[in-house]
Amino acid sequence: MAKRSKVAQEAFELAEPVVTKLGFDLVDCSYVKESRGMVLTLYIDKRGGIGIDDCETVSRAVDPIIDESSIDPDFFEVSSPGLTRPLETDKDFNRYAGEKADVSLYKPVEGKKSFTATIKGAEGEEATFVFDNGDELTLKFEEIAKAVRHIDF
Repeated sequence: MAKRSKVAQEAFELAEPVVTKLGFDLVDCSYVKESRGMVLTLYIDKRGGIGIDDCETVSRAVDPIIDESSIDPDFFEVSSPGLTRPLETDKDFNRYAGEKADVSLYKPVEGKKSFTATIKGAEGEEATFVFDNGDELTLKFEEIAKAVRHIDF
């Protein structure tokens, strides 16, 4: 995950307890200059996905906290991280346990450098995957180049 700017990190720390209390995970925060000005964006997620009502709920709860802080964005928005957001933490993998993921590795493990399997879960710095034949594979996060939710078309 890219390192957050100082302002984004401050916003993350202010918003995370509120977002968590509302039943969501705050997965990232950005503070970037766009053509319209400085934009503060919170990225929230939950099992089953995020809808516009979820974004509105979080926005209404966090906006007053941002207003009272030293953070002064021109625009504040709340968004879903998107379907193709990489899974990077134990929370990410556990949120989508039981769903399939496309996984790429830095080096081949058991002869494979990429695979699609069901996420069993994660603990500490490891994630476990189950293949269609029932075999399980546990990997350290540092072995995973990229893991994203599998999308069937």
